[in-house]
Amino acid sequence: MPARRKQQTGLVLSGVVFAAMAMVLVGFFQIVEGLSALFHKELHLNYPDLLFPFDLTVWGVVHLVIGVLLIAAGLTLRTARPWARSVGIAFAMISAVANFLFAVYSPAWSVTVIALDVVVIWALCTYQGEVTRA
Repeated sequence: MPARRKQQTGLVLSGVVFAAMAMVLVGFFQIVEGLSALFHKELHLNYPDLLFPFDLTVWGVVHLVIGVLLIAAGLTLRTARPWARSVGIAFAMISAVANFLFAVYSPAWSVTVIALDVVVIWALCTYQGEVTRA
């Protein structure tokens, strides 16, 4: 008799749907953050010891690209593609690292996005069954 797989609970299954929607939301946040960095030139920080001392234009483009990738990954995750979870986890990790490095410029916003990224990663990592169409 083959071993039966444990059925996923509603919390975990809904966690994948939540992760997909949260990725779209975080992508939107990243785009807003990127546009803010591109158009808000009054912020000048002179810290020569920064790990990545980029100006706000570079950070704006980085956040715009990450935002578009997160939205695309979130929408792809809803289509139940087998590779979508791995891509979602990777993009959420990239988003968290980028916001960690950007925290010098906008600490509260970066911590909020990092927290959402961690929840997305958790939701995508805990689901072990087939992803159903949301």
